[in-house]
Amino acid sequence: MRTSKWMFTAAVLVGTSAAAQSSPASSSAGIAPTPLASALPQPTTMDQVVDRFIEREHGLMKVLTVRTPVVETYLQNLTADPQLGPVPSEDHYFLGRMDMGESVDRKDYLKEQDKGMETRLMGGFNKLFKVQYQPLGFSWMVYADRADFDRDHYEFHYVRREFLGDIRCLVFDVMPKKDSGKGRFLGRVWVEDQDFNIVRLNGTYTAAPHNTYFFHMDSWRLNLIPGYWVPAYIYSEEGDFSAGVKNKLAFKAQTRIWGYDLKKEGQEDDLTQIRVDSVKDESSSTQDASPLQAERVWQQQAEDNVVDRLTSAGLLAPEGDVDRILQTVVNNLEVTNNIDLPRPVRTRVLLTSPLETFSVGNTIVISRGLIDVLPDEASLAAILSHELAHIVLGHNLGSRYAFNDRMLFSDDSTYSNLGFKHIPEEEAAADKKAIELLKNSPYAQKLDNVGLFLKALQARAPQLNALLTTHLGNPLAENGTVTRLAALSTQGPALDNAKLNQVAALPLGGRVKISPWDDRAEMVRSAPVAITSARDKMPFEVTPFFPRLARYGTTTMPAAPTTATANSPTTN
Repeated sequence: MRTSKWMFTAAVLVGTSAAAQSSPASSSAGIAPTPLASALPQPTTMDQVVDRFIEREHGLMKVLTVRTPVVETYLQNLTADPQLGPVPSEDHYFLGRMDMGESVDRKDYLKEQDKGMETRLMGGFNKLFKVQYQPLGFSWMVYADRADFDRDHYEFHYVRREFLGDIRCLVFDVMPKKDSGKGRFLGRVWVEDQDFNIVRLNGTYTAAPHNTYFFHMDSWRLNLIPGYWVPAYIYSEEGDFSAGVKNKLAFKAQTRIWGYDLKKEGQEDDLTQIRVDSVKDESSSTQDASPLQAERVWQQQAEDNVVDRLTSAGLLAPEGDVDRILQTVVNNLEVTNNIDLPRPVRTRVLLTSPLETFSVGNTIVISRGLIDVLPDEASLAAILSHELAHIVLGHNLGSRYAFNDRMLFSDDSTYSNLGFKHIPEEEAAADKKAIELLKNSPYAQKLDNVGLFLKALQARAPQLNALLTTHLGNPLAENGTVTRLAALSTQGPALDNAKLNQVAALPLGGRVKISPWDDRAEMVRSAPVAITSARDKMPFEVTPFFPRLARYGTTTMPAAPTTATANSPTTN
């Protein structure tokens, strides 16, 4: 069984919708109310079911035309390892905003993305589907067919009934008709039996032109708004590692979509019933700020500006449950080291997969991907201690962002307008101070675990350049060598994949789930999973999604995909 001491999981997504009567959720989301499918007469034949879910699919496309969610794809090319099976040989990362209008378009957050990889793997479908889809990376897999999902182009065959989580589904095989055209969906769909929406698609696209790749995909939707199930996750995989098979292309990829409720550029809220009351300062401190006070207020203004801007860009989760767990770990470090700062230290979750941390003012930011792969609380404390050390040492960054004009940029240019990288001397000082903080903390006896995590990261670092490429803060590794807290990497036992009780790092998607509608981050709590071979460990790897589906209103948020995980976290 897993021996780690805490547990979370990866992102999820939510729908937009419509109710027969306007609900608070639909009204606040700016979605016009329309009748639910359940308000219509129930189908009595499978042919009627097919007609209904075709109609609902086109309705979903129409509802999403005003949405511009964030879409992220992380891909690992694979090679065979005798002990561990298929393992990463290199990786690639794509991040952008997707306009889901009639002509689907994209805006990249990363201006220097791997264009060679994009051309080689995705250019084929870009050329083929430019008129129909104009896809954003792998995200064209959100629909079976954006333009021609109907009986004229497809045959539908009922297979069986099946539960996906709490949802009873009708399962249909979908096949393109002869001469229906190239790039048609071939596979299986799951249709929930209440409103008859498609909740899962599994298959590929067929009749590909020369030199064009159509990948297999498993695409999931979630129901967080009444009426519609909205694309949330897409898992893609190619390659056959059977004996004697030579793979021209072998990879695993995860695509996550979130930020459906982000406002489109230029869209403004209605201003109604604005009232400003006069306020008189009755406090005893009514004098001008001293120079030091002014400096601190200026730094906080910059800090708040950055946090607000990253949140509005769909890159930072709103303050929530995960922050409180991170805050507890930081408090443990502060209390046991007698740290007394003039302002509290805050923690926030960056929604992206690359392993990244940074601090601005007194706010520590840590990425979802990094939280996912950490095996225990001591390793989390070590990562947070480095940023806390920067704060304690006064390595403040970001004061220039107190000027509000520096926040006036488009979301897709966020990475080119913000940055919080320290000089090497400050990084070295922060590492030294962090180790001092850890040795005085409740985690002092568990630093062997931290060393083991750093060894696992070093073992995979040469193959995971994209995962270790930071976009706002300093990297954990440079040129394939782990540099963050390197003095701790010599502690602990040697890394041994054959020891099943040695879990040095987790797969991506093991700890935090994200609501794709409002970007809330929550912990995942699930039962420990038994490891039966070294191949079950999958450190830093991409795995399939398999969320437990639930209807809107029955849970706060459907569970995120299940992966190999550890026990729930404990804090001291």
